[in-house]
Amino acid sequence: MHIAEGLLPAQWAVAYYGAAGIIVAKGMRQYRARSREYGSFRQLTGLLTAAVFIISLLPIPVPIAGTSSHPGGTPLAAILMGPFIATMMSVVALFLQALLLAHGGLTTLGANALAMGIGGMVGFAVFRTGKRVGLHLPVAAGFAGLAGDLSIYAATSAQLALALNGIESFDKAFSAIYLAYLPTQLPLAVMEGAFTALVIRYLMIRRPDILTVLRVMPPEASKPVEVTRLEL
Repeated sequence: MHIAEGLLPAQWAVAYYGAAGIIVAKGMRQYRARSREYGSFRQLTGLLTAAVFIISLLPIPVPIAGTSSHPGGTPLAAILMGPFIATMMSVVALFLQALLLAHGGLTTLGANALAMGIGGMVGFAVFRTGKRVGLHLPVAAGFAGLAGDLSIYAATSAQLALALNGIESFDKAFSAIYLAYLPTQLPLAVMEGAFTALVIRYLMIRRPDILTVLRVMPPEASKPVEVTRLEL
């Protein structure tokens, strides 16, 4: 992820901005609605945005791909907040990283946010499927973190392969780029899966009320509590 400035043709950069913008607009509507019904939702969103910023700020360069490899953070954010709000959060994190730390770029912000959003959506879908088939929540979260992380890099590989269209075939470029990521990204994906599972397990034990309010757990799974503080 973190496609650098200038790597994408202008038409693709604009297209990714448009696609990411649609997702973020829905995320902002959901954020406003949920902030009205849950008083601490704004604070929790800020906390998780900071977490996404930090988690995705651990880059390992992938020279052949012209980008870097690192955890994503959006699978966990999507489990807790939903995939659209998670994408909105990733835009804030990526913008600050590009502006302050020269990670990624402003012209590629849409592409990077879209890739992070896809990772969140896949993670969210895997988590929901895991719950539906009866997996323990931390186990479902672990698979979600793993799948979501790998999906971010599949999306980034596709974006870079499309940028090379006309120079190399999409299939060949995609395979080469994704395989370049895997030696570093697969261990990171396993670690992100474990981290995501541990966070959900910790919240189940210490703050199940937060998981209930965020609709991760059903109301009957924890004692009803009015969440007014985010002490963990």
